[in-house]
Amino acid sequence: MITLALAGKPNCGKSTFFKAATMAQVEIANYPFTTIDANHGVAYVRTTCPCKALGLSGCTACKDGVRFVPVAFIDVAGLVPDAHKGKGLGNQFLDNLREADAILHIIDASGATDAEGNPVNAGSHDPKEDIAFLRYEMTMWVVGILAKHWPRLQRQAQSKLSDVYDGVAGVLAGLAITYEDVKDAADEVGIDLRRATEEDLAPFCDRLLQKTKPMLFVGNKMDTASDEMLDALKGVGCMPASAAAELALRMAAEGGFIHYLPGDPTYTIRADAKLTAAQRAGIERLGILMQKHGGTGVQQAINRAVFELLDQIVVYPVEDEHHFTDKQGRVLPDAFLMRRGSTPKDLAFRVHTEIGEGFLYAVDARSGMRIKESTELKDGDIIKIVSTRK
Repeated sequence: MITLALAGKPNCGKSTFFKAATMAQVEIANYPFTTIDANHGVAYVRTTCPCKALGLSGCTACKDGVRFVPVAFIDVAGLVPDAHKGKGLGNQFLDNLREADAILHIIDASGATDAEGNPVNAGSHDPKEDIAFLRYEMTMWVVGILAKHWPRLQRQAQSKLSDVYDGVAGVLAGLAITYEDVKDAADEVGIDLRRATEEDLAPFCDRLLQKTKPMLFVGNKMDTASDEMLDALKGVGCMPASAAAELALRMAAEGGFIHYLPGDPTYTIRADAKLTAAQRAGIERLGILMQKHGGTGVQQAINRAVFELLDQIVVYPVEDEHHFTDKQGRVLPDAFLMRRGSTPKDLAFRVHTEIGEGFLYAVDARSGMRIKESTELKDGDIIKIVSTRK
């Protein structure tokens, strides 16, 4: 399963974002380090289910043609400047980022928290200053890990006992960094790791993290941020969001007051909803915010991280290519996230290792045609795997 992590300084709304995305029960408070241990949950990416376009009835895996595919979600404790030196909660939260495929860097777009997450007057802190520090902290954390092993790696490389790229990949294996990642990053920054000193490691580690832990900047609290601050953040690639608005909408939908699916640009109030005047006014204010920004930004951020940063597609494996079902007759029961460029054989291994090992061929269910194992899958493909294993 794809894993996304929420990171950022304390008190920027990460726990609210996590709760809105997962509807998990977590502590939310207006002070730094509300989260001490990482929270783990499941969020979902939103995509269009093929059932409607194919005229299929009986699909119970989607909601009115909208499909939600699960991803693992982690809310780590807040990071502060000099975290890699042990400040704040030290390296504990950096270590929690090891398992992340991509990171949502949550920023307080309202400027109502200082660099360490302490409440200040709204607008008194420039949120753009928060963008660079997280990548720096992560870079220096990885530099610190490598530095502990660097003399040994250098000696081995110079004596030709091992490949330095392989040595670095081995040290950083816990970050899911491969030999190819190491070599590509070194080539891109123009560094010869066989002769590099510890001082040369920072640009290399920065590039390595950009490749293996891509980051999306999310300006949370857009509902209390000035237009000037939001425009400035958009100018540096930061997308606006309101986790508080998303949480309110999901709770209202769960309570039966509105019709709303995560990622919708708006909502409708149910005809039978019994709302007080204050509740109705509050929901209507959310509608104005959504109209201004095209939604709350929460689902949009998750989708961007998965489909753009991680370049994933959604593929639907079936066992009956004529009815688009599994053996039990369930329509399009499964949806897998796959990296763009994946093949039917890659899909077979995702379904089950034994299915992959016994792979014979695949069938494109839409066309009914057999396809090669080297065929590049497309987003929305519906594929039958034929294998010697069941």
